[in-house]
Amino acid sequence: MTTARERGVTHGEAVAELTPTGNASRGLAAAALVAAALMLAACTVAAPPVETQASLPPPTIKPAEAEMSPATLREHQRILAAYGGVYNDPRLQSMLEQTVDRLVTASERPDVRYKVTMLNSQSINAFALPTGQLYVTRGLVALANDESELASVLAHEMGHVLARHAAIREEQARQAALVNRVVTDVISDPEVGALALAKSKLALAGFSRAQEFEADAIGIGVAARAGYDPYGAVRFLTSMEHNSELKPQQSGAPINPRAPDFLSSHPATPERISNALANARQFNAPTGSGRDKVAYLAGIDGIVFGEDPSEGFVRGRRFLHPRLGFTFTAPEGFSLDNTAQAVLGVKHGGGQALRLDVVRVPAEQKLAEYLTSGWIEHIDAATVEEITINGFPGATAAAKGDQWDFRLYAIRFGSDVYRFIFAAKHRSPDTDRTFRESIGTFRRMSLAEIEDAKPLRLQVVTVAPSDTVEKLANRMAVADRPVERFRVLNGLEPGDRLKSGSEVKIVVE
Repeated sequence: MTTARERGVTHGEAVAELTPTGNASRGLAAAALVAAALMLAACTVAAPPVETQASLPPPTIKPAEAEMSPATLREHQRILAAYGGVYNDPRLQSMLEQTVDRLVTASERPDVRYKVTMLNSQSINAFALPTGQLYVTRGLVALANDESELASVLAHEMGHVLARHAAIREEQARQAALVNRVVTDVISDPEVGALALAKSKLALAGFSRAQEFEADAIGIGVAARAGYDPYGAVRFLTSMEHNSELKPQQSGAPINPRAPDFLSSHPATPERISNALANARQFNAPTGSGRDKVAYLAGIDGIVFGEDPSEGFVRGRRFLHPRLGFTFTAPEGFSLDNTAQAVLGVKHGGGQALRLDVVRVPAEQKLAEYLTSGWIEHIDAATVEEITINGFPGATAAAKGDQWDFRLYAIRFGSDVYRFIFAAKHRSPDTDRTFRESIGTFRRMSLAEIEDAKPLRLQVVTVAPSDTVEKLANRMAVADRPVERFRVLNGLEPGDRLKSGSEVKIVVE
């Protein structure tokens, strides 16, 4: 999580960005629902970069960026801002560039130039700009288990460039926007209008799904001709699916990340696995260097895993931000997710969620006044109260949305104000007490805590004859489902056993 000041955002811009909609009452409800949705969403390989609303400081142009056009440079800067900047590791950067060079020589357009950037983000993501700018996150690099899996992702993104998907998607978006204007301005029958909008969205989504399948097919062909194992795409998509299943879900939630979603910008992962398998069968798997697992694991040994401490990180229910110097602990049963805009949390079993973000509030404005200043509507005036949290001034209030009840807190810490939104399907004295106890853990970190706050890293270890999945999983510095996470991290199915002398990845402090 970054502060509004760090992203160059004014107070007004921060409020607009961190409140999901312009309507404050809907925005409040959406805040909790966004937390749940983000915790439920499956990771994708080829999602386009998210447009951020933050106003960025003037970019510092590096030599490699000097060749970019102004439009490409702006998009490049937005991507860096949204994904934690560049992950600087010369060894990994060299591996990525060598892989791209090998793929280019086997592609139908060896004249196309590509530039690959590794992003300092734990998310599992990759995407491409139409100019040939390729991006992969360190989270994706950490999940892959051999060079052919990484090559399948890079070749997929090159496929998007070769097929000019970005330009086609832009034209489709313009057509959909035109339909939207016609519906808004001309059609008076709301049912007819809704049907027209639904059809335009379905056509756009369906085209995007076709683009993903086409990029998969192109990428597998390019990787196979470059001498990589064509089944690398199958293995990586399978790992990606298993990784998405580790994300916490609310019981009874209608969202199923495995089910086909025809209004999604990406095909459901099982569908992509099936298509990738069919494409891979058209090629013979190479011998020898087709996978290069040993070399790949040696290359990623020591890579940062999970959040970068400079942006804060999660340890179980606890969130720490050593650079900003604060910490807090979520209520019992919560899982936390740290994003660039906010810390999000969902309680196992559903029914409760939280969001923490940060804004600038004038020093002379009382926080009780801030809570009732229009940031959120439907606040119960009788519940507004000024409080002190571990020596820091704060304020709290309750509010009610259509489907959720909320307990709000604002705490002034230095020159920033931290906003907590706790949401419950049904607010009660018990939920209020639980939320109050969580807020009571917000405090300044000690110097010793700040010095000890180091990132988790991957460590590659050799399997001993006595090692089992459970034994190695228990060595991992993860609090939640270590056995499942060990299997996902190493591409192991539930029935797979470890081979003595082989190498595997574990997460260590």
